[in-house]
Amino acid sequence: MFHSNKNIFLLFFCFIFSLPSFGQTEDEKIKAAVNDYIQGTSYNKVEQIKKAFYEEANLYLDHKEKSLYIVPISEYASWFENKKEGEFNGRIGNLISIDRFHNIATAKAEILIPSSNLRFIDLFLLKKLDGEWKIISKTAAREDSNKSGKRILFITSNTDHYGDTDLKTGNSFSEIVIAYNTFWEAGYIVDFVSPKGGAIPLAYINTSEELHKKYIYDADFMYQLKHTKAPEDVDPKKYEAVYYVGGGSAMFDVPINEEIQNISMEIYEEQEGIISSVCHGTAGIVHLKTKDGKYLVEGKNVNGYPDVYENQEADYFKTFPFLIQKTINERGGNFKYSDRSSAHVEVDGRLVTGQNHLSSEGVAKKIIELLEENEK
Repeated sequence: MFHSNKNIFLLFFCFIFSLPSFGQTEDEKIKAAVNDYIQGTSYNKVEQIKKAFYEEANLYLDHKEKSLYIVPISEYASWFENKKEGEFNGRIGNLISIDRFHNIATAKAEILIPSSNLRFIDLFLLKKLDGEWKIISKTAAREDSNKSGKRILFITSNTDHYGDTDLKTGNSFSEIVIAYNTFWEAGYIVDFVSPKGGAIPLAYINTSEELHKKYIYDADFMYQLKHTKAPEDVDPKKYEAVYYVGGGSAMFDVPINEEIQNISMEIYEEQEGIISSVCHGTAGIVHLKTKDGKYLVEGKNVNGYPDVYENQEADYFKTFPFLIQKTINERGGNFKYSDRSSAHVEVDGRLVTGQNHLSSEGVAKKIIELLEENEK
C-alpha cells in the first residue's frame, strides 16, 4: 500500500512539473513566447522561432518592390537556417510592452542592429490556442538609430510611505526622466529594478515641465515603471552602470536589499562598471562593500542630499533609518555639497554622485563620458 501511494504521488508530481508553464502568469507566458522569437532570431535557432508562432502565422513586412510583403512563418524561419545555430548574429531584442485581454494580446519589441545603425519596432498579435500563447501575426517598421545595445540599470524603490506613517513618498520623477532622457539620446538602453519588482510609486511630477509631460504620456516608458524587474530577473553582466534614483522612498527598502547590493557590486567589481546615485538615491550606496570588506565610500568623495538641508523637525525626517551625510562620513567617505539650489556632481573613479534633481543630467553625462573614455 505504501509503495502504491508513493507511486501515485510521484506520477502526480511529475505531471505537475511537466506542464510547460507551471506557476507562470498569463503575461509571463506571453513574454516567453515573444522571447522565443527574440532569442531565436538573435541566435539563429530555427525551431525556437517556429515555437513562438502559430504554424500558419504570417509576417507583414516592408519590401522595396511592393507595398506589403506577406511572409509565412515557415519561410521567415528558413532565413536563419544557413547561419550557425547558437551564434549571436548582432540582433539585440527587448520586449517593450504587453497588452492582454482574456485570450488575445498585443506586444511590442525593439530590435537593434547596431552594426547597421538600425532600430526596428516589431508589433505582435497573439492568441491563446490550446492552452499556449502563440504569435499569429507580426509587422515591423525600421528607423536609423544610434542605439548601441549598451544598458544602464536604474535602481528604484517600492516604498510608498515614510516608515510606518501615513505620509506618502515615492521615487523622484524628475531624477528618473532627466537621466533617462540623457541616456536615451546618447544611445543607451535603460532598465529598471526595484526590491519587489512591479509598479513603483512616483513623486514630484509636474506636467507643466516639458520633459515630465513627454514621459508621463509615453506609454512604453510608463509600462517600464509599472513593470520594473525584480532583482532575480537581472543579469548584472548586461549592464555598464547602475543609477540609484532619489526621492524619499530611496531611504528605506533599497539600501538594505542584499540582492540589489550584490547586483551593484558585481557590475562595479566584476564588470568594472560604474555606480552612481543622485539626491536621496545616495542612501542606496552607504552599505555597499567591496570584496575586501571595506565600504565602497571609504576614502572617496561622495555627494547626495545633505543632512543639513533636511527639515529635521518634520515628521518625515523622524522616520529615516539613518542619515546619508553622517553615515558616509562615519564610513570614511568625504561628503561634499554645494548651495541648496545648485547642481553638484562628484566623480571619484567609477563612483559618480549628484546632490539633487538638478544634478541628474550631470551625473548621466559623466557616466557616458567615463564609458566612452573606457572604450578608447
